[in-house]
Amino acid sequence: MSVESKKPREARWSKLKLFLASLAFVFFTKAFGGAYMKSSITQIERRFDIPSSLTGVIDGSFEIGNLLVVAFVSYFGAKLHRPRLIGIGCIIMAVGAFIIALPHFLQGPYKYETTVSYHTAFNSSDTALPCHSNHSLSDADGRPDLKARADCEKVAGSSMWVYVFIGNMLRGIGETPIVPLGVSYLDDFSREENTPFYLACIHTVGIFGPIFGFMLGSYLAKLYVDIGAVDLDTITINYKDSRWVGAWWLGFIVSGTLILLSSIPFWFLPKSLPKQGQEENQSKSTEVTSVAEQENFLPGENQTHEDKEKENPVTFQDMAKDFIPSLKRLFRNNIFSLMIVTYLVSVNGFIGMITFKPKFLEQIFGQSASKAILLIGTLNLPAVALGIITGGFILKRFKLGVIGAARVAMVASIVSCALLFVQSFLHCDNAEVAGITISYQGVPQVSYNHQTLLSECNMGCSCSKKHWDPVCAYNGMTYVSPCLAGCQTSTGNGREIMFHNCTCPGEMLAPGTNMSAVLGQCPRKSDCDRVFKLFMGLSTLGSFISACGGTPGYIVFLRSVQQDLKALALGMQTLIVRTLGGIPPPIYFGALIDQTCLKWGTKQCGGRGACRLYDANAFRMIFMGLITGLYVVSNMMWGFLYCRIVKRQKKLALRKQANENGAEGSSQTNGHAKINIGNNKDDTNTESTI
Repeated sequence: MSVESKKPREARWSKLKLFLASLAFVFFTKAFGGAYMKSSITQIERRFDIPSSLTGVIDGSFEIGNLLVVAFVSYFGAKLHRPRLIGIGCIIMAVGAFIIALPHFLQGPYKYETTVSYHTAFNSSDTALPCHSNHSLSDADGRPDLKARADCEKVAGSSMWVYVFIGNMLRGIGETPIVPLGVSYLDDFSREENTPFYLACIHTVGIFGPIFGFMLGSYLAKLYVDIGAVDLDTITINYKDSRWVGAWWLGFIVSGTLILLSSIPFWFLPKSLPKQGQEENQSKSTEVTSVAEQENFLPGENQTHEDKEKENPVTFQDMAKDFIPSLKRLFRNNIFSLMIVTYLVSVNGFIGMITFKPKFLEQIFGQSASKAILLIGTLNLPAVALGIITGGFILKRFKLGVIGAARVAMVASIVSCALLFVQSFLHCDNAEVAGITISYQGVPQVSYNHQTLLSECNMGCSCSKKHWDPVCAYNGMTYVSPCLAGCQTSTGNGREIMFHNCTCPGEMLAPGTNMSAVLGQCPRKSDCDRVFKLFMGLSTLGSFISACGGTPGYIVFLRSVQQDLKALALGMQTLIVRTLGGIPPPIYFGALIDQTCLKWGTKQCGGRGACRLYDANAFRMIFMGLITGLYVVSNMMWGFLYCRIVKRQKKLALRKQANENGAEGSSQTNGHAKINIGNNKDDTNTESTI
């Protein structure tokens, strides 16, 4: 008899574990696809020859698709078959990924254009004169070639990017049901003490998605876009060339296939499961009570909600009529509203930081862009994964309630904010670029006026002030171009070019010393490397501590809403946080950072391009100051939120005590029955205390 009762319970547990594993894999695949999209956006821009503003719209189409349906999916989906809705969402995501890759098969082979630069001019002669060869460039700066501009804009008018826009929007629509419906389903049918650990496992698996997504993007960027269709021996450019386009389409086929496979298990899962650990012979009313009792944060309000639904099936019209009242009921919950605002502030800081941190490491510490991204992927992301699983383990190990979880989340936020404040003071000096951050005589001075690029040493060279072709002289100073360095001759080809008889470095060197220069910026001072290692160490530690509070904070959020509003609450959180926390931060962070630019590049079709050099000190103060300020505000709101949670828990405790006293008083009037009831109450109180 015991064996027969054990098998169904194990079967129920196996279905919950199947859902847990399936949801974790979906979290991995959606993060994998999203990270790959981020890593391939440059390849897409080059392939369709579209401006950066348009690629930003394409990248944002995912959020647009998500926001279009998230509120309705979260509300109506909670009352429908949640696993199947997740499976449908996965199929839509897969279709979107395949549509993104479709233009590769509709377009012809990629044809890159050749460009003319001083590099190619130098290849034709070992005695070129940099100081005079830029004369034509200076003339071109003042007299734009209108025909070339028209041809450039004509080529850039390809409409195939529309497929990428639509496909990415479908990815956003398909991703919508995964988080609100998946998390609410898991929380409804798992033990209350197991939920934090399960959520931590899901998010930990999901955090590896971006790591593998960026790794795949890095690998495919080195494969030519038309690999297998053209003779690679005829390709005269390599993956380091600005005209190179990698096999961006292949990654979307891989991610779409993985997402499609992840949808399969959800079609075999039931609409609902018995509560984990529940005895088989319990009645349905007991099952519903057990589910509602986990919500001891807001008890008693919805304990018969599922019974009513089973007795009177709810139609789509009834759900539609109840949508607005449900929203009002949700936002009347002041703890829910406070948590939304708190998340919103902290997410603004996080999105701004993760968007511009590679550029920050590049400009402040002199790291290459590829190395900066690699370090973030290999240090910060694993620290986040470890922090998430640690936070879940702490909740499970110490069996913390709502107040305990809130305390852990608040402490983690405060400590990580303190580490951010310390990091704000770690920096290296500005890169020494003549005429921009230092004078030609070696005096530190930051100048936003390009007239300072001209000096007596290069006055007769007719140099262009717009182009950025840095060279490093033997005096340790970087010059914007060989012409502005006053170099008279050059030897070598390609990257091995060396410039000689440079007049500007001679102003700081003793007569007879080497006045040569090589391509590229000069390296930073040796002590900068030590400061950078300290910065990354504190950054990794801060990522770990901040992530430790992620799961506890999520549990507080889940316990702050009524049972029947849980999926709607998760959907509204996603809607608000993604709208106000995902889209604006890159815009205003970028606008403020642009104010610190010292040297702008020039686009191929004319106009201002990307920034080449920033004022490192101003960049650091704006970037770190804004992030730290947002986290300080978030911590202040966490303190206020914690006080509200404690206050509500005290009210619930007093109400429970009053109910128990009332029950005890009524039992004493029942004569002989009061003894039996009193004994039962004592047993219950003993169990509750344990």
